[in-house]
Amino acid sequence: MGSPNSPSQATKRHHELVEEIRRLDRAYYEEAQPLVSDQEYDRLYRELLDLEQEHPGLQTPDSPSQRVGGVPLPHFTSVAHAIPMQSLDNTYSATELEAFYDRIQKTLEGEKLGFVMEPKIDGVAVSIRYEKGKFVQGLTRGDGQKGDDITANLRTIRNLPLEIKNHAAILEVRGEVYYPRAAFDKLNKQREAAGEAPFANPRNAAAGTLKQLDSRLVAKRPLSIVLYGPGEMHGIDCATQQEWLKLIAKAGLPVPEKTWFCKTKAELLSAVEELDTARRNFAYETDGAVVKLNEWRLRNALGATSKAPRWAIAYKYSAEKAVTTLEKVTFQVGRTGVITPVAELKPVLLAGTTVSRATLHNFEEIKRKDIRLGDHVTIEKAGEIIPAVLGAVVEARTGEEKEIGSPAECPACQAKPIWDGVFLRCPNPSCPAQTQRKIEHFAQRGAMDIDGMGESLVEQLVAANLVKDPADLYQLTLEQLSGLERMAEKSAQNVLAGIEASKKADLWRLIFGLGILHVGAGSARALASHFGSLEKITEATEEDLLKIRDVGGVVANSVITWFRDGENRELLRRLRQAGVNMKAHQMTVQTGGAKLAGKTFVLTGTLSEPRETIAERIRVAGGKVSSSVSKKTDYVVAGENAGSKLADAERLGVTVLSEKEFAELAES
Repeated sequence: MGSPNSPSQATKRHHELVEEIRRLDRAYYEEAQPLVSDQEYDRLYRELLDLEQEHPGLQTPDSPSQRVGGVPLPHFTSVAHAIPMQSLDNTYSATELEAFYDRIQKTLEGEKLGFVMEPKIDGVAVSIRYEKGKFVQGLTRGDGQKGDDITANLRTIRNLPLEIKNHAAILEVRGEVYYPRAAFDKLNKQREAAGEAPFANPRNAAAGTLKQLDSRLVAKRPLSIVLYGPGEMHGIDCATQQEWLKLIAKAGLPVPEKTWFCKTKAELLSAVEELDTARRNFAYETDGAVVKLNEWRLRNALGATSKAPRWAIAYKYSAEKAVTTLEKVTFQVGRTGVITPVAELKPVLLAGTTVSRATLHNFEEIKRKDIRLGDHVTIEKAGEIIPAVLGAVVEARTGEEKEIGSPAECPACQAKPIWDGVFLRCPNPSCPAQTQRKIEHFAQRGAMDIDGMGESLVEQLVAANLVKDPADLYQLTLEQLSGLERMAEKSAQNVLAGIEASKKADLWRLIFGLGILHVGAGSARALASHFGSLEKITEATEEDLLKIRDVGGVVANSVITWFRDGENRELLRRLRQAGVNMKAHQMTVQTGGAKLAGKTFVLTGTLSEPRETIAERIRVAGGKVSSSVSKKTDYVVAGENAGSKLADAERLGVTVLSEKEFAELAES
């Protein structure tokens, strides 16, 4: 249909299109009942875009056309929450869930209690604000006091109405943005095909997407949202969680697919079990149940701690397990030559995804657990960790099972492997598999951070004999890259730009990227900070190295051995010749004069800033970042969905900081 000519016709047609597209969106995204074909929907949408382009005055902030995203933002603005967004206390124990019930019953003795149980959605917490029915603002949780204004990105989410059927002065509702399971699997396949690293899980994909400054990129990813919690309200009459969920659903907002109302401990425990079964069919990942006191009047009576409300708790399910058949074992070669056995399994559904491979760790583990080919095995998938084989179901054996032997030759280069303790290692430094892993390690985000240099691209570069070591990356040409599979000229230019940008990377990134045995990111930072240049590290003695806090005898010996090797020295010469930076950008002060000198921090949960940014701030101020909580830990910086590390901190009496409190400490 062509665009109407007169302004009155255009206005009338625009109104018709807006209402029709909203109707179709509600049917598709909220009711899962598509009313027209994709082609027909696209035709109507295109007509709306054309009409608004011809008559710009017709476009309003709540028009469906705003779903496509707008001009990129220079940065996100931090905005204070009208009401703080607190996190929840967690438990993995049914006994602790019962204790939670008993505690509330004792405190509110004489009151009639009711609880609403909702699925704990593994997404990104956000707060959505409507004024007189119009969507006006959306914020991330941030540190609970302030969050990033991501309104432009949230506008692109199709199942989030830009106008609702409730015209209260202010209606603020909280929930989770998530990446649908099916769409997530498709996204990772596309990323792998493009040579990009796959996302670890749907929550990471959602978080990474919402952090994009260009909402047009966000619009290309099919994020969804579920809403369940109240924020600031004016003109709303509501007294319970049940009423609230009905109210926002009636307004047209997406709410959890299923909730439970419970009065007793027995009903709560039964509901937890029911949810564990029902959640397999939800469109989003869930990792537990959230139990909330139903009546808001009683919530106010209980109040909250500095971190969490006393009237709610999150019950988290244990890591999921499944039993399947070990059909064969394949072998992978890492960047240091270690050959790792991988279990090829009969596909089985685990934690919402189909699993067909799992790690067997090493040959010593196989022997210790007595795992055999043909065994029924138990596998586990916990968080972002690759599925692992826990052990064999011995009672299911038939006698046909066979022992798993180690390979007689490297699967990548056919060299004869050697034993290095419990590890089997390929001794060939020119092994193509090792070369590929070394280049991937060098280019990864945690090292030289070369944009676009994913696994698929590195594999092609090594196979084509274009890259044999990291220095070769800096000799690649547009012609060489453009000739590779799935590498158009524009993509090739982007990769070359990423390679060029990596020349300016800080020294610690280069040290870590070189893949020196036993030298992790922490040791690399310590070396760069202490010596300031690669030249000084090259000349360092064991005595010099052992003066550094994070360097022990094993690391010192490995560093000296690596830098004395002739081939490694040649590699450094070629990197220097290519223009790669070999000096520390900023010398970290490691004396008592630094703000956080000598303090050990652990970061946990979902933080508003990238974790590495916060960690770098700690290191620059003289502090240290650890991956685990112990009695020697000084502070734990906890974001949303903090789990076992937060529990460990509370058990050991370690000071827990919110992001806001950490910022105040760092500035003090």
